[in-house]
This record gives sequence, structure tokens and C-alpha cells, in this order.
Amino acid sequence: MPEKKSKVLVVEDNQDEAKLVQMLLSQEGYEVGLAANGKVGLEMVGSFKPDLIILDVMMPELDGFSASKKLRESGKKDIPIILLTGVAKQIYNTNYPLDGVLRAEVDEYFEKPINPEEFLKTVKKYLG
Repeated sequence: MPEKKSKVLVVEDNQDEAKLVQMLLSQEGYEVGLAANGKVGLEMVGSFKPDLIILDVMMPELDGFSASKKLRESGKKDIPIILLTGVAKQIYNTNYPLDGVLRAEVDEYFEKPINPEEFLKTVKKYLG
């Protein structure tokens, strides 16, 4: 029987960045679902049943902080969450404070642009 592929839900509003992350993960054998914002991402969790969620911080409709909070409040505490943020580089120009990243109920966070090697190493840490 073939080994079950781990599922990763990538919630990212920038299509280029979403495709890059999807490509990296697919090359490693993960099944990848894409959502363009936090609202759609939350809706997909029930049907896609991800083993890991990757959330962008700055998104329309529902940002990464709010989406991670809603996930944790809904009882999805067992799904690891990796937050992607460009916020640290432009902290004074956004409504997304760095302390929000540090207080978010996530397992890891990565600054954009991501280092593919480090990123995949972290994904493997949570998915084996």
C-alpha cells in the first residue's frame, strides 16, 4: 500500500509566493492545497484535512493572526501552523506589529523571502 502523503494547506494571497511554496512542497512529495485568504483557508480545513498549515500574515478578509486564532479556538490545536511574514522588514509601515507575530498561536514563523532549504527542514520537522 502506498504511503499516505502529508497534506499542507498554504494560505497566501500573493499568487507568485503561493505557487513558489506549492512547488517546493510538491517536489518533496507533499499534497498541497491553496487558499487565497484566511477566510477561504478556514473553510478548507474541514474538507482538505491538512497535516500542516502555512499562513501568510497580511491577507484580505482575514489575516494570518486572526485565522490562526480562529483555528486554535475551533479546537484545531493539533495542526501545526507556520506563519509567513514580510512584516519584520517593514514593521513601521504596517498595521501588523511584530509582537503580533511573536504572540500568535503558531508553531513557527518565517520571514519572506523564505530560505527554501530552512523552510523545508522546518516543514519536515512537523511532518516527519
